[in-house]
Amino acid sequence: MNNRLAKPTATGLPGGTPLATLQRFVRMPREIGEVCELCAKPIAPVHAHLLEVEKRRVTCACEACCILFDGNTRQGYRRIPRQVHRLHSFLMDDHEWESLLIPVNLAFFVYSSSANKTVAQYPGPGGVMESTLDLEHWDAIAERNPMLKKLKPDVEALLVNRISDSSQYFRVPIDQCLHLVGVIRIHWHGLSGGEQVWKEIDSFFRELNARAGHQRA
Repeated sequence: MNNRLAKPTATGLPGGTPLATLQRFVRMPREIGEVCELCAKPIAPVHAHLLEVEKRRVTCACEACCILFDGNTRQGYRRIPRQVHRLHSFLMDDHEWESLLIPVNLAFFVYSSSANKTVAQYPGPGGVMESTLDLEHWDAIAERNPMLKKLKPDVEALLVNRISDSSQYFRVPIDQCLHLVGVIRIHWHGLSGGEQVWKEIDSFFRELNARAGHQRA
């Protein structure tokens, strides 16, 4: 399996980009006694997140603060959803995947409201990488899969796993994609990643499947 996720040759994104900010969120240690970053109220270890749209920063938040921004796209923050769906009926063949010119077999796609288009990112040992997306090919894929139009801009993504024996597709909150990036960044060693990183990737997708509960979107 480990020969199917090649080490990216591109450089990491600049520090001022949205994804670089999200990388910092992934690498932040989770501390006991965390508090809401908006009101300083103590929050549980498992809690909600908000996306600060302008700065593209993920923020830990209490439920009360999340409610203020839930569903309001005019606010400076947007609530990141928590529900995960396994997309059993998603349609994408090998030719369509290759047309997207993504150099590895793990990627996530999110509609960026600031860029006014769907962008493709993928995890690598250096963090989040971005691939130029051929919108003509992407539009053809979106036409075959209308659920892509239901993804919430900025905070929800299509996660594609093509390193497993059979391709897997998920509708996930953006912080799950960033968690996967963190897993790879922390456990990657050498040129091929090492045995441990592949075990961690397998574990991530086992947990994601369990969380999805085989729901359809």
